[in-house]
Amino acid sequence: MTNIKKSIELINTFISGDTKKASSLLAKDYIQHNLAYGTGSDAFISSVSYLASAPIKTTVKNIRAFEDGDKVFLHTVYNFAGTGEQVAFDIFRFNEDGKIAEHWDNLAKISEPNPSGRTQIDGTTELKDLDKTEDNRELIKNFLYDVMQGNNPSKTPDYFDGDTYIQHNTHIADGLSGLGTALENFAKQGINMVYTKIHQVLAQGNFVLAVSEGTFGGSPTSYYDLWRIENGKIIEHWDIMETIADKSTWQNQNGKF
Repeated sequence: MTNIKKSIELINTFISGDTKKASSLLAKDYIQHNLAYGTGSDAFISSVSYLASAPIKTTVKNIRAFEDGDKVFLHTVYNFAGTGEQVAFDIFRFNEDGKIAEHWDNLAKISEPNPSGRTQIDGTTELKDLDKTEDNRELIKNFLYDVMQGNNPSKTPDYFDGDTYIQHNTHIADGLSGLGTALENFAKQGINMVYTKIHQVLAQGNFVLAVSEGTFGGSPTSYYDLWRIENGKIIEHWDIMETIADKSTWQNQNGKF
């Protein structure tokens, strides 16, 4: 069984309530970075049991799934026990025994389509250009340094094919022009989007996911950005921003990253 299939089978235990299946897929010392849940495999299995007992069934719809070395990254829509649809990026790390050993994620409520009529999940799912994986990873690392971290903002146009840029952020319209307008509007409201540290850059073919830490409007924020690359240019973008919970509320001490 591939690691992608194992990851999808694990999240599908939220639907089935199959605690034996969850247990078989998880390492006992499973490390949880979702700060709302306890760490360890027993805590995950307890969540599966709880959801199975809920009067409203949980739904899970995976949209995109990719693999990079010992990690799998998923783009998925959840509705946990009828609490409302959420879009998520999940990252699972596998140990040498093929067990799921660690998990990171960002989640956000499903929103209305953005100014260009795009949703948080629509767009292509086609994986290609596997031979360009490392080139595309390097492109995004440079983009993060130059543009998102503000070291060389004048290089921004170099990363795009003119104004051809498909945007799935809930507040931003298509095109590099749409991004510029949104950032100007944020600035007028005194809201700064700051990327201070890049924690992971995962890639497979034409898709690259970056996990970053920073602030949004002064609040500690976790940024998950998924980019699609075509012919060496950034062509499409999905993202989830999540405010990092106050440490006093954490259910584990592993940290968000």
